[in-house]
Amino acid sequence: MGPLFDGNGHCFELRPFSGSQTLANLTETRQGVLHVTDDVVIFARAAIGQLDPMPAMIDATIIDGQVLANACRWYEFEVTFLQSTTSRASIQCQIVHTGRIRDFFGFNRAKAMVIEAAILATRLDFLPIEEISRQYMHFEKVISKTGGGEEFEAFEMLQNYVNSCSPGFDPTDPDPIR
Repeated sequence: MGPLFDGNGHCFELRPFSGSQTLANLTETRQGVLHVTDDVVIFARAAIGQLDPMPAMIDATIIDGQVLANACRWYEFEVTFLQSTTSRASIQCQIVHTGRIRDFFGFNRAKAMVIEAAILATRLDFLPIEEISRQYMHFEKVISKTGGGEEFEAFEMLQNYVNSCSPGFDPTDPDPIR
């Protein structure tokens, strides 16, 4: 969903899809925490709804919420405007507190592939399984060459999830239609 920050760094916009849990949560609470993390296992777990057990958290400073204990940095925010009459909502957010735990080193190729695989895993209801299979084969090649333990763990979790949602489907099978 990627936040769109304003030029002065005090506000940002979120654009979640209608019907998403993020939209429901922010409509109800009118506050949240935007995390910046390079932990792809958390990305994968969140994408497929497998956050039990929850990752380690610490209390937010200003809002009534929690912060990932291993986040690189975070932004506590309050919703100032919410419009959800289209397929993507527009949520304007005012930053009320920021925090930093460690540096963000970015995403190497393997981490980027895990994030893309996580996104595809959320699209099983409307993307052709053949397309997901082709993409996963490519991701697996890149991750096997450039990844480490964290990337292998996250990608395997995503593969297992896709398999469980598509009985008989192997996202690394080059010919999924038989």
